[in-house]
This record gives sequence, C-alpha cells and structure tokens, in this order.
Amino acid sequence: MLRTPSGGAGNGTAAADSGLMSIGSVLNALRDEFPEVTVSKIRFLESEGLIEPQRTPSGYRKFSANDVERLGHVLRMQRDHYLPLKVIREYLDALERGEAVRLPTVGRQRDPGEGELFAEPEVPAAARVGRAELLATAEIGERELEEWESYGLIAPLQDGAYDAEAVTVAALVVELGRFGIEPRHLRAMKAGAERDAGLVDQVVAPLRRHRNPQTRAHAEARAKELAGLTVKLHAALVQTALGVRLP
Repeated sequence: MLRTPSGGAGNGTAAADSGLMSIGSVLNALRDEFPEVTVSKIRFLESEGLIEPQRTPSGYRKFSANDVERLGHVLRMQRDHYLPLKVIREYLDALERGEAVRLPTVGRQRDPGEGELFAEPEVPAAARVGRAELLATAEIGERELEEWESYGLIAPLQDGAYDAEAVTVAALVVELGRFGIEPRHLRAMKAGAERDAGLVDQVVAPLRRHRNPQTRAHAEARAKELAGLTVKLHAALVQTALGVRLP
C-alpha cells in the first residue's frame, strides 16, 4: 500500500473492499477531503498517467481501491505541497517499485501541522509544467490565467512553460479568491514584491559584478537569504497591522 507524504497510511478514501467503483462513486469517496474535485479533474489525472482505471467493454471507467487511494495521494500532494503532476507521478511510481524515496520539495509548501508557508531553497529543474497542467492544477480556465498574466502575477518562461513558483502563485491566488480577493486586488502585492526585489538586487549587485567567481556565487546565496528575510518581515508587518498572530 502506498504511504501518504507525511508517512501515515491513507485516510480512508479508498473503498474498503476489492470491488470496482464508477467515477461517480470515486467522486463521492474523495469529496469529504477534497470538496472541489470534479469528474473533469479525475479524467485529466488519468490522461496524465497518474491513474489507470480499468474499462468495461462499453468504455466506462472502473476504479479499484488502489486507484482511489492513489488519487487521494495525488490530490493531497497538489494541495499540501503544490507539486507538479510530473513530479508526483515519478514519486508515486518510485514508491510502487519499492524504492526508498523522499518527498520532493518544490517551490513553497504548506506545513499541514501549522498551515504555514515557507520557501524551499532549491527548485529542481524538472519542476516545470505546461500551460494545460497549470490550468488543471489550479482548476481554472484560460480566461482566468490570461487575467492573472495581464496583472503580472504569473508569467511563462521563454519556452512557454511555467516554473514551480508559478504553480505556487496560482494555488495562492485561488485560495485568496475563496475569500473574495480578486486578482486585480493583488496588483499592489505584486508591485510591493518588485520593490523588495529591487532593494535586494541593489545590495547584491556589486557582488554579482565582482571578477572573483566565488564572490559572484556568494551573491546568489546572499540574495536568497535576503529574500527570505524580506518575506518574514512582510508577514510580521501584516500581522502587526491587523493585530493578529498566525499559528
């Protein structure tokens, strides 16, 4: 049996017996933990090779208990760790082969115990997603993504793909939207982030221009350190202004 990313067993989304389930039954089984999951999302995950349900002679999908458990893992890893589907697929496939693998760390992650967001220091090169996968992961349409891009919240790379941070931003924009905060409201945050980045760049620019390669390499480490400090300061200032304290 697959294990959850946190090391525990599955949480009961799989059917208790070995009987096959229709896609509607799977939807009902998952909906308690994943209320926003849809038939379209399940079909997309199948098309991406995350699950392989059986088919009846008439073409209907039939899911085993293992299929449902694997679906739960995929949705949980997307929700809690913002992992691209390619990374999730490789991780779960490695587990099924019996390999001892660690949960990948990509972009930002949510600590299920504290609900806190924190930045990972490195993003694997494989953590790139196409436009279709970004739309499916965020469960948005082309029109919404185009709006986000028009506000500068998300931007594709030169080859048209998106990096791990774009996946993180998309997930957070969706979460904020549940509270009625629209993408247009986030333009001020984007502008503030650019000002913070400009300040960090001023500090490390002399190091980046240095002739010594080791000094230039140190500039990148210093930039990451300063970026982390500005994120912490911003969070503290927001909490102070609101008079609240996060867990």
